[in-house]
Amino acid sequence: MPTPVPGAPGGQPSPPPPFGSTPATGSTPNKGYEAAGLQKLGVLVKQMETMLPELGASSDAGKAVLDCLNKLVKFVPSGSVTPAAQKNSIEAQQRQMAQNNQQMQAVQQMRQKGAAPQGAPQPGAGAAA
Repeated sequence: MPTPVPGAPGGQPSPPPPFGSTPATGSTPNKGYEAAGLQKLGVLVKQMETMLPELGASSDAGKAVLDCLNKLVKFVPSGSVTPAAQKNSIEAQQRQMAQNNQQMQAVQQMRQKGAAPQGAPQPGAGAAA
């Protein structure tokens, strides 16, 4: 018979924790992802800075942009965004938009042919309830 653990409710022995549930070390953030995220944040801050004069700092939208800039600029040191980083970010956005455009065109073609895209309900499928 196992010996009861002092302080366990009802004098019952405590079962051991499941294997792997107590890591030897805590999880660590991926520094590469963090650096990439900060680089994207820097590009976003630059874009917001160019947007502010167009909106006007006294407009409601301009005030919101200015408020965001004041909060975000703390994480992006001045000069940390290089022209190459901006170019890379813009190219990645363009690739993503082109991919999304291709997917949207495929969905539109399927609709024109009368076929519903995957995951979309068939016309009249849920009406008989």
